Amino acid sequence: MIEVAQISKAYGRRQVLSQISFHIEEGQCVGIAGANGCGKSTLLAILAGAVRPDGGKVLYHGSPADRGRYRKEMGYVPQGNPLLPELSVKDNLKLWYKGSEKEWKREQDSGIIAVLELGPLLKRDAGRLSGGMKRRLSLACALMNHPRFLILDEPGAALDVVCKEEIRQYLSEYLKQGGTVLLTSHEERELSLCGRLLLMRGGRLTEIPADTQAGELAVMITAETR
Repeated sequence: MIEVAQISKAYGRRQVLSQISFHIEEGQCVGIAGANGCGKSTLLAILAGAVRPDGGKVLYHGSPADRGRYRKEMGYVPQGNPLLPELSVKDNLKLWYKGSEKEWKREQDSGIIAVLELGPLLKRDAGRLSGGMKRRLSLACALMNHPRFLILDEPGAALDVVCKEEIRQYLSEYLKQGGTVLLTSHEERELSLCGRLLLMRGGRLTEIPADTQAGELAVMITAETR
């Protein structure tokens, strides 16, 4: 489904990504773990089309990922805040939403707007939300059109325990329905969704057993920072 081939990226003299290659099959959840600053967010931003690589390519069903189909079928939640603070919650959602008014009502009643408890906040300016609510809104913007492939950079960041679990349950159901997920996370509960787990270290990716225990993973990550 998605083929990442020889992706490289440097900022000045610092080589962040070195010849990164891996693939993701349809319906898989693939997790990337690693120390802060190791290049995970850069890689996801490249896959989402937000950053240009220095070399390499990304293919979606055999075609270059800069084509319209990939953009239409992919949802991306970056680590930072992508919202327009001067717009309301509803207007931020509407910027991304492509469905009908009937479907919008369903999203409010039982869909992602309801799951993330954004209904009472639709008229509030996004810039006035708390950090956790901004994160919920960012997630909702990516999920509103029910994309076939999700790129999630620390999806549970700044969320409370209850919302983290709601998002995890949502993603679990999304995967059961055939969705595909690539995520970065430091959280064991989120990584437990993943059928495959990759470790980012030294600008390269290494596949590790998906059932790697949290303590073992922490040792692997810590080794990179020593």
